[in-house]
Amino acid sequence: MFRPRIIPVLLLKNQILVKSVGFNNYKYIGDPINAVRIFNDSKADELVFLDITATKENRIIDLDFVKDVGEEANMPFAVGGGIRSIKDIQAIINAGAEKVVINSYAAEQPDFVEQAADTFGSSTITICIDAKKKFLKGLRAWTKGGTEAVPFDPVTFAKLMEAKGAGEIIIQSIEKDGTMEGYDIPLIRSISGAVNIPVIALGGAGDLDDLKEAYQDGYANGLAAGSMFVYIGPHKGVLINYPEREQIQFK
Repeated sequence: MFRPRIIPVLLLKNQILVKSVGFNNYKYIGDPINAVRIFNDSKADELVFLDITATKENRIIDLDFVKDVGEEANMPFAVGGGIRSIKDIQAIINAGAEKVVINSYAAEQPDFVEQAADTFGSSTITICIDAKKKFLKGLRAWTKGGTEAVPFDPVTFAKLMEAKGAGEIIIQSIEKDGTMEGYDIPLIRSISGAVNIPVIALGGAGDLDDLKEAYQDGYANGLAAGSMFVYIGPHKGVLINYPEREQIQFK
């Protein structure tokens, strides 16, 4: 039996937790630091915080917030949002994060990923690839909150990021985001079969069976989710939760 990493991914908007469906329709969830405390009690493996407006507002994730998380969290955590320089990464690491998550700027300036990996080590650099279909173009990677398509498909992007020194890839289906109807297994499998670095599945998880499928059929190394860890029940009542360790032992 094997237990992959199980990773809550938490979205920030104006310093509060929100949750989206298809990168739209954001719903208020609550206080992020309170969520950290609950995940501490649940012994979560790792946390990821993504500031979803930082890039559009031409700033990085708030460093005071990162410090607050660092002071509270008992687990490793990564943060993303608006990262565009080595100075940005250094500031985030100094504030207490173990890793950074880069999306838009990795597509705009792939050589930046190489520079960042050379400076901080590959294990510090996570690339998030947001994927959905583009009319007449097939599956594409998207940036800036899913509003701009890049000129290559997710597999090509993942291979490029691996070549530039990224330590792991988060692959997220925009169309599956917030649906709680299961991951995009073919998408995950296409990435995990194309690279030799860890691949983290994100987008669509609703229950433990979905996690198991992404691990066993998608060959994901890590299993991430948002809605699954902030909602409970058919009416999606807000309740921060995390599975017991014995529930997530997979063959």
